Amino acid sequence: MGGRKRKVRKIAYAVISTAGVLLAIYFILVNVLVSAALVPSFMRRLDAFSRITDESYAAQVQTADIRENGRAALADTKEWLKTAKRQKLSIQSEDGFMLVAETFPLETSAVKKGEGGGHGRIKDTVNHRWVILLHGYTGWKEELYPLAYWYQGQGYQVLAPDLRCQGESEGDFIGMGWTDHFDCMLWIQYILSQDENAEIVLHGQSMGAATALMAAGEETLPDNVKAVISDCAYTDAYSMFSEKIGEWFGLPSFPFVDSACLVLKLRGGYNLKDASALEAVAKSRTPTLFIHGEEDAMISVSMSRRLYEAQAGQKELLIIKNAGHAQSQDKDPDTYYGTIRAFLHKTLAK
Repeated sequence: MGGRKRKVRKIAYAVISTAGVLLAIYFILVNVLVSAALVPSFMRRLDAFSRITDESYAAQVQTADIRENGRAALADTKEWLKTAKRQKLSIQSEDGFMLVAETFPLETSAVKKGEGGGHGRIKDTVNHRWVILLHGYTGWKEELYPLAYWYQGQGYQVLAPDLRCQGESEGDFIGMGWTDHFDCMLWIQYILSQDENAEIVLHGQSMGAATALMAAGEETLPDNVKAVISDCAYTDAYSMFSEKIGEWFGLPSFPFVDSACLVLKLRGGYNLKDASALEAVAKSRTPTLFIHGEEDAMISVSMSRRLYEAQAGQKELLIIKNAGHAQSQDKDPDTYYGTIRAFLHKTLAK
């Protein structure tokens, strides 16, 4: 009898030991997964950064008009940057990271061209209109300089930050809009410290759009924020990762995404489920224009439709046919910029 009990105990110890080892391996795997998705320096070591970028580009709509319009916009932007007045800024996040942005003060003597991509002569008096441009996942501020060029031509002073952990800004984990929207509130406060009468537009693409929507859902959002332009936002980071984990890493969403939420909460201080633009828009009273490319393979156009339906305040929805992720401005620049111009004219005229 005693021998049988010892045998049972050995089997039990072996099972517990094996389970412990498997649990430890799983925990390590989830930690690697979180770093591979949200820590750019680690992503580069794993080559995940370039792989995700390449796969995202391959999924884009590849047509001659998108390429030609994109090249033209970049050429115009490069010419503008040769003479544009600009200033590098830095602030400290609430958790101690240095965040960097570029500002483009309004050049009252500048003459821009065209009506669809452009501009007309701006008045000699500087008004109080500002725009904060928010880039996407694994992006950087320079990607949105064509938008900075357009907005300055419309009479806006521009602030374009690198979101935390990307570009020149410090950070531990990409914020997926959650930590970023708190950082965005700091940039809003910076603008107000320079211009207490500022009328601020938040314009974001992809993760930057989700960031803008989350900021708009904050009760403490200053009334100076007059409008949000949300270009191809996702509803929430949890749903995004649940969809992409198989494409990017060949893993099932369950149980890995929920486990990643726990690990991220322990390591990064936030949960992917926190990063919900869908919850934010239900509380927002900031007029919002939702834009999405109909052929977006990165973030489904259905997400912008859901966000539009949930938005509590004034809202419009623009779907650009035959455009992929963040390609709307290159697919149909006249409609893209014309709709934004008309929306902001109505909103800021109030």
